[in-house]
Amino acid sequence: MDAKNILIWCVIGLVAGWLASFIVGGGGLVRYLLTGLVGAFVGGFLVKATGININLGNAWVNEIVVAAIGAIVVVLIARVLA
Repeated sequence: MDAKNILIWCVIGLVAGWLASFIVGGGGLVRYLLTGLVGAFVGGFLVKATGININLGNAWVNEIVVAAIGAIVVVLIARVLA
């Protein structure tokens, strides 16, 4: 994985984390990044496990939406456990 891919992954994580915090509330830049990156894995797993096909016409938008869904799930689970 080169630096460009890592940067793109971080940007997707930031946007997804921001969207998740906009929907479920709270957070700062570090929290956006962490929830977005973890959410990308969780969202990818959930989408594959349920067989849902997200096709919004753009691959980047699809990735951000999947990561945001995962980030929302991560935030809600963290709130239940805390």
